[in-house]
Amino acid sequence: MNRSHLQFRLWLWVLPVIALIYPVTINADEVHGVYMLRLDDEIGSSTWRYTRQALDEASRLDAELLIVHLNTYGGSVVHADSIRTALLNFPRPTVAFVDNNAASAGALVALACDSVFMRSGASMGAVTVVNGTDGMAMPDKYQSYMRAMMRATAERHGKTISPDGKSEWRRNPLVAEAMVDPRVSVGGLIDSTRVLTFTADEAVKWNYADGNAESVDEIMQQLGYHPASYAIKEYHPTWLDILIGFLTNPAVQAVLIMLIIGGIYMELHSPGVGFPSAAAIIAAILYFLPLYISGIASSWIILLFVLGIMLIILEVFVVPGFGITGIAGISCVCAAVILGLIEHYTFSLSHMNADAIWSSMVIFLVGLGLAVLAIWYLTSSYGPKWVRRHTELMLTQQVDEGYIGVDMTPAAYIGLDGTAVTDMRPAGKVEINGDVLDAVAIQGFIHAGARVKVRKYENAQIYVAEL
Repeated sequence: MNRSHLQFRLWLWVLPVIALIYPVTINADEVHGVYMLRLDDEIGSSTWRYTRQALDEASRLDAELLIVHLNTYGGSVVHADSIRTALLNFPRPTVAFVDNNAASAGALVALACDSVFMRSGASMGAVTVVNGTDGMAMPDKYQSYMRAMMRATAERHGKTISPDGKSEWRRNPLVAEAMVDPRVSVGGLIDSTRVLTFTADEAVKWNYADGNAESVDEIMQQLGYHPASYAIKEYHPTWLDILIGFLTNPAVQAVLIMLIIGGIYMELHSPGVGFPSAAAIIAAILYFLPLYISGIASSWIILLFVLGIMLIILEVFVVPGFGITGIAGISCVCAAVILGLIEHYTFSLSHMNADAIWSSMVIFLVGLGLAVLAIWYLTSSYGPKWVRRHTELMLTQQVDEGYIGVDMTPAAYIGLDGTAVTDMRPAGKVEINGDVLDAVAIQGFIHAGARVKVRKYENAQIYVAEL
């Protein structure tokens, strides 16, 4: 067998092996990028910031798919609406994985995703707007807005053609409304006495979930991804994200507003520059800086706050009395605080809505109320003396220290009639109701025996006039 024949037979063995290995090598190089965001806490300012950061990073990494891992009982409707809008406008496919709970605002977030997968035993629904204090349902005005929001989110998924050729909604908007309002009835699903909450199997049956899955990897398999063809990168908030999320929490913002307003008021009633002004400045920095870093608060809002502080300082140290300068300064400070809250919910004053304005005013009024209560307590007799010592005169003039008090008992004789016991030139003595007292004639001389009347009591002395 010659050399060329041996080479030919060798290639007959090698080529099939290369043909098997080559496609695997190509597929291994084509790794699909998947980005995952976990929303496992109460939906609020923190989770909204995490969502914005995650969407930005997913876009920067050019991820093909975004998975939203949900396990939440809900939270703020305003922030859930912001997350919903961001997910609806995200240019890449989004998948919601309801690991255990997607209640209330969590159901709205899940519905905003292109696909929904639920773990067995998970639930989704109960989107009725409730009061955050006692859990009672809010008036129908709020429920109407939530019904429309859920309905619009369901309609964004469009329509499909059923097997019988009819066009029908992929996510039935009426079912979305039933999650909000117990008066909405859906035949074969729920009557008009209960709020709808789906189990995993019910959600699949009514096309509100695309399947059941026990893990993210199982979801990827159902979506047609080979286990070796994708890599998942998960969003992890930094310490700065956690801090900013904490400082932009409505409850924390109300406390910061209390410190700003209370600190300015206390500083106006204490000499020099001390602790109240320092507290107000620190609170203002903690209030505005997270909003500015996040790109929420506009620069002109911060400048408006600084202008207000400058006008207040001008009123205190330059302009006598309290007038238009002080009023303008206080107005600028309050306006900047409120506008910062509005932009926190709308992220642009051009997109203001009634809910954002209402939420902002509630937080501001709560902060103002807390400031009034704190000022009342600190300046009252119940408050700590170290505070009152800087805002009022705390010294007392004790007799044993050489201070002499003025007896005000003779003031009780004002308006009574009496008789001059001695000639009054102008001082002398008078008798009133059997009491002989020193007195001074208001005008001229008064002879002994004349009838007199007590007109006033000044400088520890009775002044009388002749009748």
